[in-house]
Amino acid sequence: MTANLRLRLLVLLIVPLSLLALMGGWFGYRSADEASIQHDQRLLRVLPSLADSVLAPSIAEGTPPLVALTPSMEDFLRQRGDEAVYAVADLQGHIQAGDSWIKFEVPSTPLVEFHSQEHDGLTYRVAVQRAETYGAGEMVLVLADGSDVRQQWVRQLLTHVLLPSVLLIAGAGIAIYWSVSRAFRPLLTLAQAVERRSPRDLSPIDEKRSPAEVRPLVRSLNQLFAMVNAQAEGQRRFVADAAHQLRTPLAALQAQVEAWALSARCAKGRAGLAEDQPSFMLSVSQIEQLRDATRRTSQLARQLLALSRADVRNVQAQPLQPLDLKELCESMLELFFDQASLKGLDFGLEVAPARIWGHSWLLRELLSNLVENAVKYTPAGGSVTLRCGLRDDHEWAFLEVEDDGPGVPEMERQQITQRFYRAQGAAGEGTGLGLAIAEEIALLHKGRLSFAAGAHERGLLAALELPLQPPAPA
Repeated sequence: MTANLRLRLLVLLIVPLSLLALMGGWFGYRSADEASIQHDQRLLRVLPSLADSVLAPSIAEGTPPLVALTPSMEDFLRQRGDEAVYAVADLQGHIQAGDSWIKFEVPSTPLVEFHSQEHDGLTYRVAVQRAETYGAGEMVLVLADGSDVRQQWVRQLLTHVLLPSVLLIAGAGIAIYWSVSRAFRPLLTLAQAVERRSPRDLSPIDEKRSPAEVRPLVRSLNQLFAMVNAQAEGQRRFVADAAHQLRTPLAALQAQVEAWALSARCAKGRAGLAEDQPSFMLSVSQIEQLRDATRRTSQLARQLLALSRADVRNVQAQPLQPLDLKELCESMLELFFDQASLKGLDFGLEVAPARIWGHSWLLRELLSNLVENAVKYTPAGGSVTLRCGLRDDHEWAFLEVEDDGPGVPEMERQQITQRFYRAQGAAGEGTGLGLAIAEEIALLHKGRLSFAAGAHERGLLAALELPLQPPAPA
């Protein structure tokens, strides 16, 4: 947009300047043409003096006539210097007196004829007239003057008209381009500020820092941000309220179902009945299915609440805190050790101290989702390794969770962070929100979450890179 406006302004300003330069040249030529007409008339007035200067015919055949210049003729030649010459010729065109280099045609009438002639790098205006002289009869009088204004204007056209005009237009173009760039700088700054914004940042733009011409646009953007923010806020409140309202009754229901499942097993054991033997009450498998459903529903409510809390506006209200990734990994080992042991997994740590700035509860949620997925999808007898440390450039810290499970096909790795997306062929039950929450938290910390194949092209390696310096506000 700005490039088009800049081009338009340049064209709108340069074209009139060019037209003015052309008009100036045309008026200059018209002025030179009028001066040239006056110059021709001056030569016309001097020709009678040249005729009066021819006093007598030649004494012998082939000798020139006697020429004695009149005072007015001498004044004319003296004022012009070497730029004015004359010649006297007979009716056959043979020059009898004066400069012999002048070329002309013998006029057929007494009317004065004018033409231009080049000689020694100078353009002469030549006036030729067939007239009666005082003592030599009818002769051809030729008067040449090299001070023709028209010819001087043609010679000086490049240096005195075209070159200054071109320099003026070029200078004006540079000045206009620079001025327009300076004038558009606030608009470019505004565009860059909007472009650098996080998609979650819907705070209003300061109108006072924008030029008056751009403030209507800024005002419209702020109104749009306010409407989108209100809509997003309503959605966030709905998710948060729904998750909060679901969590308490689901927790109670899960506790009841867990107790019910334990009681049913005990009752079956006391009665000596097989697991698949029907009874008047729900079977153990039915109760366990009900228990699994309540667990998944509770997990979904917990993850919905975590997704709502991970919003940038909720995070910005809380200050960043120093956090040691090594301690975070060790706490994850304690949290998931029993679950990994029940499946016979080799759950190990490869950690080094790495201190960053962040929100511990969010990073704990992120790492918990990664470890939970690794433990859940790794088959019995497999291994899960949790790593952390510093990169070689000492500007980034890393967290890695690697397993030797089924992994994720390379074509699907860019999609597994989408909400409610589950990889094809994934075993077990899931909500499809864990990695989406991890991606949200990574973006809030200006980090990079990526997925690749594990060691020996087996399993999945989930890697998170976090900057050591506190991330700037979104």
